[in-house]
Amino acid sequence: MPCNHKFKSYLALSKLNFEPTTLIVGTFNPEWPDTNTAEWFYGRTASNNFWDVLPRLYGSSTLINAGPTEWKQFCSDNKIAITDLISAVDDADASNKEHRKIIGGYSDQALVFNFDDFDYVNIVQLLKLNPTIKNVYLTRGISEAFWRHIWNPVIHYCSQNGIRERRLLTPSGNAFYQHGAHNNDHPEDVIPLLEDYILRRWQQEWHF
Repeated sequence: MPCNHKFKSYLALSKLNFEPTTLIVGTFNPEWPDTNTAEWFYGRTASNNFWDVLPRLYGSSTLINAGPTEWKQFCSDNKIAITDLISAVDDADASNKEHRKIIGGYSDQALVFNFDDFDYVNIVQLLKLNPTIKNVYLTRGISEAFWRHIWNPVIHYCSQNGIRERRLLTPSGNAFYQHGAHNNDHPEDVIPLLEDYILRRWQQEWHF
C-alpha cells in the first residue's frame, strides 16, 4: 500500500475559495507513521519555521503556535496557495518497518535514495488552471538531479508566461547549516535566531 500525502485532497488547489496570486510548493508530507502530527502543510512546527517566517514576511505576527484554521485564513487573506511536489510514494509499504522508519524521518534525501515510484503533482498544470498565480516559490533547492528534473518544467513554463519563480531556503531545521555559515562568515552581522535568518533570506527572494 503506498504512502499518500497526508493532505492529498488539497494538492490540486480544488478546495480554494479564492483566486491565488502566489503558489508555495514543498515536497512531501506523509500520511504515515502516526507520529506525523502535522495538521496542515508545514504543520510540524517543532522542527519547521514556515508558520513563523511567512506571516512575518507580510508584516503580521508569527502563527507558529496557531493551527490550520488560522493558517488557512492567513493564506486566504493574502491569496496564497500551498501544494507539494509529491502526492504519493507508491513503492512504500506500511507493513515494512524500514519503510516506516524512512518515511517517518521526513527526509527528502532519504525518499530519493530509498524509493523509486512516485506520483507527482503537475505544477505546470496547476499554473495553467490558475492563471491568477503570478509568483511561484519552491521551499527547497534543486541542486540534486532528482529535484532539478521535477522543477525544470516549472522554471520553463514560468519563464515563458511571465510568472516569477524563485527557490527559497528551506524553513526546516536543516537551514541551520546556512545559518551557521552566515554567522561564521559575517561576525559583524550575526543573526542569533534561525527563524530570523530564514526570514531575511526569504525577504531577498519575495516579490515585494
